[in-house]
Amino acid sequence: MELTLTLPDGLQRVAVTGSGECNLKLIREALGIQMTFRDGVLKLSGGSQTVGQAARVLDQLTDAAKRNRPTNRKQLLDMITSTAHRTTGVPVSTEGINLDRGLSVYVHNRHVRPATEGQKIYLQAILDHDLTFCCGPAGTGKTYLAVAAAVAMLKRGAVRRLVLVRPAVEAGERLGFLPGSMQDKVNPYLRPLLDALHDMMEYDHIQRFMDSDVIEIIPLAFMRGRTFNDAMVILDEAQNTTRSQMMMFLTRLGHGSKMVVTGDTSQTDLDDPLDSGLIDAVRRLKRTGGIAFASLGKRDIVRHSLVQKIVEAYENSSEPRDRVR
Repeated sequence: MELTLTLPDGLQRVAVTGSGECNLKLIREALGIQMTFRDGVLKLSGGSQTVGQAARVLDQLTDAAKRNRPTNRKQLLDMITSTAHRTTGVPVSTEGINLDRGLSVYVHNRHVRPATEGQKIYLQAILDHDLTFCCGPAGTGKTYLAVAAAVAMLKRGAVRRLVLVRPAVEAGERLGFLPGSMQDKVNPYLRPLLDALHDMMEYDHIQRFMDSDVIEIIPLAFMRGRTFNDAMVILDEAQNTTRSQMMMFLTRLGHGSKMVVTGDTSQTDLDDPLDSGLIDAVRRLKRTGGIAFASLGKRDIVRHSLVQKIVEAYENSSEPRDRVR
């Protein structure tokens, strides 16, 4: 098999190839493939599995270079090891995850189980597909179950990173200027994702993973230019994305990764709900192979029993939507 890759320019290229092309030499020797590098173009040849493995390692080196994170020899060897027996385009392995036994998370003896048939179908869709859309009302566990699946896969080593994403859109009110650093400003929007994580991991464990970039919680606006390999990426509150934002997000999917997109189309906080990227994406992609669409309803609500009655009352109301949202 032969594969041709174009490496980035300037200092990023040096970060990928290493000083004196030491990174390329290490990859070549470790995987037993042939390499030819000239004018920014790298040609790989060898067995399909090892060439695919080398391509995945180079993708990770390129991603690290773009984020200005130099890779040392030990880190490169870890990359090569982590991609062993996995070729480009192979789906994330979820072998051994049994929904009847529950999803094993990091809290000792804690397992997350689907509480309804709809939730079980949703979780199975996540395990079986690289891209899953889930729509449903508040309290149905859309976000919680997606995070549980992601944590379970991270614990089993099926993915190496967990990326949680939310659009920074205010729910019906304008908060104006928020003090503090950039992280302080966006933290209120991302808090629901952290709440779900805290149910499945100890605080110190979460902090260590965030410090080492194993877990990343970011606003949607910071996604442009990124590619996520060997990761589980969750977009929450997707009804508040625009069409262009949704396309940008979906095209971040890299090799060996899964994406889950969740939202409630009745809770859109955009000025024009018809601009919702979630509604548009479901319409455009509903006949596309390899993508799962799960729908949760009132019967899947697992919050306080009053939540189901509240959802029913608002659905049956004859008042204009903007008054009862």
